[in-house]
Amino acid sequence: MRFLQIKHLAAEHLNSAVELDRLCFGGLWAIEGYRRELDSPNSDLLGLWTWEGAGTGAPPLQIRAGTGAPPLQIRAGTGAPPLQIPPTLIGIGCLWAILEEAHIIMLAIHPQFQGQGLGQALLLALLKSACDRQLERATLEVRDSNLAAVSLYKKFGFKEAGRRKRYYEDTGEDALVMWRSGLEKPEFQRYLADEKREICDRLHQKNWHLAIDIFDF
Repeated sequence: MRFLQIKHLAAEHLNSAVELDRLCFGGLWAIEGYRRELDSPNSDLLGLWTWEGAGTGAPPLQIRAGTGAPPLQIRAGTGAPPLQIPPTLIGIGCLWAILEEAHIIMLAIHPQFQGQGLGQALLLALLKSACDRQLERATLEVRDSNLAAVSLYKKFGFKEAGRRKRYYEDTGEDALVMWRSGLEKPEFQRYLADEKREICDRLHQKNWHLAIDIFDF
């Protein structure tokens, strides 16, 4: 069985974050950049982890891994000792809280795990963080050629508000500037709850098992 959990990154996760960054972005941030995000009170840096466990029946998660915590314990079956299986970081999301706005500056899923709805789960977690901070709007930039990402953001109500010419130095591509307003409204909270149920249902259908509450971070 495959398990998932979203939680805030901690210092012991930074090496894994840099490795995933290099794979997805070619080295957008070095470890110092991630450390600055951890130290900033205006930044939310989230990770998506997966691990595998054998057998059924026993609770999939015995402890919640965090700063200084031992490895996750997954029981192989009734009466079996827990398997010490370290989780693997397969997704990163980051936002900056600036005045009333959430600037989503990073959203990445490991290439081997794309196309399974995990990006939706991570984006929903970022929007939940924005709501928890009582922010009113969310904004981001995305390559205009990244049609999958543009489609994802539009699904969550983001609209194109402008274009930054030749924003990406590596290719000279334009960036689309996208906005999502109304995060402070009660109907947006209901929207998040509905999306959460749909995302969790889809993940279960794809044989992903959620550790406790995947959005309880």
